[in-house]
Amino acid sequence: MPKGLGRIASTTANISFRANLHTLMSILNHAFNPVLRWRPGLKDGAEVLLLALALPLYYLVRGQVTQRVSEAVDRGVSIVRIEQSLGIFWEPDLQRAALDYHWFVDGLNYFYLFGHLPLIAALAVWLYFWHRPQYPLMRNAFLISGAIALIFYVNFPTAPPRLLPDHLGFGLTDTVFDQYNTGRPYTFGGFVNEYAAFPSMHFGWNMLVGLAVWLATKNPFVRVFAVLMPFGMFTDIILTANHYLLDPIAAIPVVGLGLAITLGGRWLVLRVLSPESRAAREHGWVSWVYWLVAIDEATLRQPERVPQPA
Repeated sequence: MPKGLGRIASTTANISFRANLHTLMSILNHAFNPVLRWRPGLKDGAEVLLLALALPLYYLVRGQVTQRVSEAVDRGVSIVRIEQSLGIFWEPDLQRAALDYHWFVDGLNYFYLFGHLPLIAALAVWLYFWHRPQYPLMRNAFLISGAIALIFYVNFPTAPPRLLPDHLGFGLTDTVFDQYNTGRPYTFGGFVNEYAAFPSMHFGWNMLVGLAVWLATKNPFVRVFAVLMPFGMFTDIILTANHYLLDPIAAIPVVGLGLAITLGGRWLVLRVLSPESRAAREHGWVSWVYWLVAIDEATLRQPERVPQPA
């Protein structure tokens, strides 16, 4: 190739590369703009402190019943008897159908470990920066439903199917233990309660986050993910013998009650301390009450759009 043509081709390639790089940087800058513009404030610190205290407390309280093994096993057997009477004790047959596909079972085990709190944490960050109005709603419903579930875990410990004694003949396999040689890899022992099967917050919290993601976006692909995530977890917890069919079903009213309390608290506070009230205008503590009950002040401050004449 003549030198002149080679120089022109090289220059064209450089211009094209710079144009593509500029486009890519513009896209990334636009996508991460909420993070780049973020300036941490007192409420951001309070958010971190709230979750840093609430989640360890939840798991520590949940782990206080690990010595009540016999009671937990008896309650697990009772759930099996109820399902048998209803004709829905399908867990052994469903798991046997899956066990022949080792790659599928390995995927289920991985999703059970990382498709719950790690995925929820990632989606919480996404909501916090990119869809703030949905974040406090999810946070409060998450914490309140967790507190309700604790009442069951502490007072009614229940052994999951995988921990039912073999001599009972249910024939269920602990797939996570078989793969990792431990019941809960990557989890500090003090936070583990093996007898917290009922209700299943593995499913309940995934369902709650799926709802928040659905409300946060109109993107059809993201909404499909929001629907599939809880259904995937429902399938997962049954096939890995971590829960009975009744466990995720019981989680639905628990999450629903947590969501109802959250929405009711927001409604009550806005009735008593509306943005137009004297207290809201004159006292800074009202802003903290809004934060505590999951009211997004930025949304409240948005002026109503007045229709323009044609």
